[in-house]
Amino acid sequence: MLWLLNSAPTVDGDVQELIVEDDETFQLIQNLGGRPGPAAVEALRAVRDDLHRVIRGTDDTGALQRHLRGVVGRPELTEGGVTWQPDFSGADEVSARVVLAWSDLATRLPGRVRACANSECSKFLIDHSRPGSARWCSMAECGNRLKARRHSARRSTV
Repeated sequence: MLWLLNSAPTVDGDVQELIVEDDETFQLIQNLGGRPGPAAVEALRAVRDDLHRVIRGTDDTGALQRHLRGVVGRPELTEGGVTWQPDFSGADEVSARVVLAWSDLATRLPGRVRACANSECSKFLIDHSRPGSARWCSMAECGNRLKARRHSARRSTV
């Protein structure tokens, strides 16, 4: 999930698109149950962009609803009781699986999937810290850089 969220990083002010028509992306699409090709690549980018807006709080979860259109729950009886399995036959399986994976992650780790606190960074993080206070996608990339800027600004005012 984190690779997908961070698949459009900003490098030197320019967005670098990592979801391209290559073997790695096609393998990911295939692993998600899709058929590799240009349409699947566009669908993957679209669901990623919608997730970005939802996680950043610039859109509500309704933006993700379109990716779940056509998905139905199919009951499955096991020794432990009834479980519900998604049936993707009427949906874009790749987009739907991504939204379901995000939902599972957001449910298991509420508030822990977030955008990096560096306003110049477009990456995301999954906060595994005990107090849930991680702010940076990477301390080396963003945390130290911003701390150094603040330190420099304090010294220049003295």
